[in-house]
Amino acid sequence: MNSAPARTRGRRKLVLLALFAISPIVVSYAAYYWFTPGGRVNYGELLDARPVPPIAGAQADGAPFRLSALRGKWLLLVVTGRDCGGACLRALYATRQARTIQGREQERVIRVWLQPADASSAAPEMLMLQAELVAARVDRKSLAQLPVDAEVGGILLADPHGNLVLRYPADPDIKRLAKDLERLLRASQIG
Repeated sequence: MNSAPARTRGRRKLVLLALFAISPIVVSYAAYYWFTPGGRVNYGELLDARPVPPIAGAQADGAPFRLSALRGKWLLLVVTGRDCGGACLRALYATRQARTIQGREQERVIRVWLQPADASSAAPEMLMLQAELVAARVDRKSLAQLPVDAEVGGILLADPHGNLVLRYPADPDIKRLAKDLERLLRASQIG
């Protein structure tokens, strides 16, 4: 006589217990697939994984230069046109600041300024302000292989394996660029 209502109560408890146990899985699934804020967290444009193209005819301080010699470090490549005007100076400043913000981790990042071989020479006082900068003059054909407009310029980030990872505009948001670098350096055990 009392077995039917007791069985019904027991089934209800079992169903509630199962729903309670499954609810975190359902909530996490919904949060992962439907409630992603903004879809991404990085500031730079993610590039398809590809190695940095070989840079031909590069000269740094009058000596032959190869990007492969810097393998093992994160590279901030600042690509500019013939003249280093305001946009060029802002890009160099932004990369310097983003690197400096990294504190003791800044040694893992090398800034490289790539400009056409026929570019006007930079003023020595400007280069003195750009500590820890590798300035190289590069053949125009090599610059054209990079995923930036060589005339407008831009900033590329290469990983320690020599792959291009992210692309930034010529005049980036310094804090957001530094935040991308911080995340990568924290997550990476290499470089």
